[in-house]
Amino acid sequence: MFFFLSKIFQFVFSPLTWILVLFAISFILKKEAKTAKHLRIIAFSLLLFFTNPFIFYECMRAWEPEAKQKSEIKEYYDYGIVLTGMITYDEKYNRINFKSSTDRLLQAIELYKENKIGKIFITGGSGEIFNQSAKESVILKDYLILTGIPAEDIEIETISKNTYENAVESAKILQPESNSKTYLIITSAFHMRRTEGCFRQQGFVFDTYVTDRYAGKRIFTPDLFVPKPEILQNWALLIHEIGGYIIYDITGKL
Repeated sequence: MFFFLSKIFQFVFSPLTWILVLFAISFILKKEAKTAKHLRIIAFSLLLFFTNPFIFYECMRAWEPEAKQKSEIKEYYDYGIVLTGMITYDEKYNRINFKSSTDRLLQAIELYKENKIGKIFITGGSGEIFNQSAKESVILKDYLILTGIPAEDIEIETISKNTYENAVESAKILQPESNSKTYLIITSAFHMRRTEGCFRQQGFVFDTYVTDRYAGKRIFTPDLFVPKPEILQNWALLIHEIGGYIIYDITGKL
């Protein structure tokens, strides 16, 4: 149920949804010209706000944890725990479609190749509502084997559908409270706050390695203030993540 509610939340609290609803209501209220005009002004203002790169990157900069240089990793970790949510699978062509969060996997491969982590643990089943057969961790394990990583150095869990379940199901397999293994959690910067809370609650003691940061170094250029449509989608991601963190906190999952 929580999985389906999170999908509904993602739609309802998307800025694009708000903007479209306001525009739609403004056209329905034909007889209320003044009210309709005000609604269009609000909708247009929201559109400008949520497509402004500078505002988005400053908000994301406040949300994302600081990254660390790879050279800062001095300790060897028994496991690099990689959270899924980076692919879709094209069954027709038997092909993986990688998405923006693929840095989670690519940087885990780098850390493994440089002997900073001993094994890669991938957590996550299917994040799709209707297709539960394509388990992302299984697909990614097969992909890692193709890259030359031995199967015995890859462990997976295939049940979880969200971040909280990632932590719960990973704990069932890795049993962090009953061994002295060391863990490095690898996920996107925007996703790390929620991940940390969930895994800590399940008894993990770990260090973190954030990937695919949205907020890099501040570079003030005219282009930074030009509205961009992709920023609207990025806002949906940030609002979803902050909303998820708040809900997890209220429901005791952090």
